[in-house]
Amino acid sequence: MSVLEWVAVTAAVVSLLAWYLSYSAARLDRLHAKVEGALSALDAALVRRAEAALEVANSGAVDPATGFLVAAAASQSLERTTERTFETDLLEGQHFAGREGVESELTETLGAALGPEVVAQVQADGGAGAAALERLHAAALRVQLARRFHNDAVKEVQRVRSKRVVRWFRLAGHAELPQTVEFDDALTAR
Repeated sequence: MSVLEWVAVTAAVVSLLAWYLSYSAARLDRLHAKVEGALSALDAALVRRAEAALEVANSGAVDPATGFLVAAAASQSLERTTERTFETDLLEGQHFAGREGVESELTETLGAALGPEVVAQVQADGGAGAAALERLHAAALRVQLARRFHNDAVKEVQRVRSKRVVRWFRLAGHAELPQTVEFDDALTAR
């Protein structure tokens, strides 16, 4: 092979490597954006669940003491927000901020307050309590789905970032490795 052929082959290999690295970095960036979007969706679903729990507590469908406990847990959930480390981009640098305990506590409170017999009684009575209970169940289902989508996106980012080429060429830059969100999100009785 002549020198010109060697230069052409080397240029082709370098170009192919540069394309692959560029493609991998862009894919990783899209995956990070997917995680941030999924975290925003989870945050919105948690807010809707807490609001629906407040609606059940204030509807008169449960006794006042139980309503107070549900309202307290829901209010605590609403007071906690997903932290944002950078204010210029609302999705960049989001963290769940240790909300797992608060959200698990709301789930436990709802499970204790809305046992099968209470749910059956509220549904039999109908009215605002039954409608609020239905909205709460729908919101709780959305929380489960949003958490599942978020955790799947995080696992995909973690899988891609564990590849050698991503680590060797630092394709993730300085982005933090996202973590899954684990808390009790069992559905209330229906």
